[in-house]
Amino acid sequence: MADRRQLLRTALALPWIARTPAAFATDAGVSEREIVLGQSAVLTGPLGTALQAFNAGARLVFDAINASGGVYGRRLKLVSLDDELKPDRAVANYKALLSEHKVFAFFGGVGSGTIAAAAPVLRESHAPMIGNYALADAARDKAQGAAYFVRATYRREAEKLVQHLSTLGMTRIAVAHLANPGGDEVLAQVRKAVQAHGQADVAGSAAVQNDGSNVADAARTLAAAQAQVVIMFMSGPPIARLMQTMWDSGASPAFYGMSVVAGDVVAQALGGRLRGLATSQVMPYPWSESDPTAREYRNRSGAARTPVGYASFEGYVNALVMIEALRAAGRTPTRDSLHQGIRSLRVRVAGIEVDFTGQSHTGSRFVELAHVTPDGRYRR
Repeated sequence: MADRRQLLRTALALPWIARTPAAFATDAGVSEREIVLGQSAVLTGPLGTALQAFNAGARLVFDAINASGGVYGRRLKLVSLDDELKPDRAVANYKALLSEHKVFAFFGGVGSGTIAAAAPVLRESHAPMIGNYALADAARDKAQGAAYFVRATYRREAEKLVQHLSTLGMTRIAVAHLANPGGDEVLAQVRKAVQAHGQADVAGSAAVQNDGSNVADAARTLAAAQAQVVIMFMSGPPIARLMQTMWDSGASPAFYGMSVVAGDVVAQALGGRLRGLATSQVMPYPWSESDPTAREYRNRSGAARTPVGYASFEGYVNALVMIEALRAAGRTPTRDSLHQGIRSLRVRVAGIEVDFTGQSHTGSRFVELAHVTPDGRYRR
């Protein structure tokens, strides 16, 4: 275990990876000198901002590996297609990545509906998907055996948040969630966590459309609930509008966001009006001075002029896991050996345990809370 941890910490600089002769493998997407990975994700529009940062972080790892000769002599190529979070578009992208771009495996999936829709394609092709951004726990279950997810589940986030709030004596917890199946699932998970801590139910809830068209009505509903705290499972500009509208109505709850809430973006929108916001984070602190992986990430980000933040660090960590999985697949990688490799993987990445052994299809249980300052900085 200790040896594998040391290997992971130094993976980006290991000279023997480049010197090892590449044996030829027959699965599509693998040649003597290259491994082709595919990705279907939302890459444009307001929802695409986080994925652009995620991919920028992943490229820091892939570019460094390629500069030192690749994995067992094979350079990595990532082909990304935009699916706009539309399930039918995602299915078409996965098929095109397999048939036209000849990818070996998939990296960095995102979106509950898109992953659930693409799961049959993954199973039929036997091309595993490794790494993820945000998707509901039910979607993970639908892709069981075909996809492997790094970040902790929303259930784990809900449990961590409610546990923390309970220790603070918060008994009236409300939920603002996206008006989609994933949002409904998160509401149910918060309800279950609240009940586990002795409360009958959440104090109130409101479903918010993706475009925020009903955010004023949602704010009034939550204000009427007289909640002490509002847990938010939302994204984009509607978050700031919800908070401001509640303040304008005279309500003053504490606000806690799940990991999909970009606290720095909320702070930018509210500025000095931000009275307090905390978020659950499923990645370790990117600004850590004690963690060597975080320091290396910031150094590489500076050289590439990539902004430092949770989204890009998540891409970085996911790419490190992808590299470890490819190494575990062996010098003659096949899709079968990649499945076997990831299922045997138990490593420490950036200070968190990632374990896919047993029946687990989610590698990490790591969740911690971070406070967002009015100038958009995160504080542990």
